[in-house]
Amino acid sequence: MSGFAADWLALREPVDHASRNPAQAARMRAHFAEREALTIVDLGCGTGSNLRGLAGELPPRQRWHLIDGDPALLERARKDLADWAETARPSGDGLELHRDGRVIEVRFECADLTVRDLDFADVGAELVTAAALFDLVSEDWLERLVARLAARKLPIYAVLNYDGEAEWLPAAPLDGRVIAAFNRHQRGDKGFGPALGPASSEALAQLLRQHGYTYGAGTSPWVLGPAHAALIRALTDGFATAAGEIEPARRAEFAAWAQARATAETVRIGHRDIFAHA
Repeated sequence: MSGFAADWLALREPVDHASRNPAQAARMRAHFAEREALTIVDLGCGTGSNLRGLAGELPPRQRWHLIDGDPALLERARKDLADWAETARPSGDGLELHRDGRVIEVRFECADLTVRDLDFADVGAELVTAAALFDLVSEDWLERLVARLAARKLPIYAVLNYDGEAEWLPAAPLDGRVIAAFNRHQRGDKGFGPALGPASSEALAQLLRQHGYTYGAGTSPWVLGPAHAALIRALTDGFATAAGEIEPARRAEFAAWAQARATAETVRIGHRDIFAHA
């Protein structure tokens, strides 16, 4: 899987947390409301943002198993989670965190998700979650994941999957060309085979239907304004760079677009969230 810079993940974290679809978060919260304890597997965990965003929605005792293929991100996750907690102490090879009345056990696993067993029975998973991951995976990999989860009737909470909708305002003539090229780039191999990109949420919904899941879906767009100037700049540069890889002859044009659009008044990036249970 392609790596992501920890600084980029830190920049986007507050917006990710604020953008989650409230209806799907409520469905997930209600599903586990009677539980005192829960074991959660977080796929492609990065620096632990998904844990920080979800812990307050889940039962008082939590055991998180964080999986990522990048050992540097896992080390950053260990540090950032310890800093985030009210108290933190080593526990085996992981951490025990205390925050807002919750006791959170965390374990870290560096693994290639293309070869790892995806039923997560080895860690006793009771919920599988991922943030901003499924638009990077292939249809074949997603089919394998859902089949393995369905065999154990495991709930899944997939948030912040890019849906192909992007908008810079006020609009400019080259916006559509850049966005279209970026969306083509999203379908390239990100380490799992040809990526689903903007089609990921519909592909996941179809697989969940096929396996008899009850699910809900909703939008979770980033809506960025002047308070998010640094994120807008980084995002705009990222769109232009990816678009230039698809249309090399336009790299200079796209770079000029990025310079001009980095000060857009508003940027909207579409995502979708899904919560499903068997």
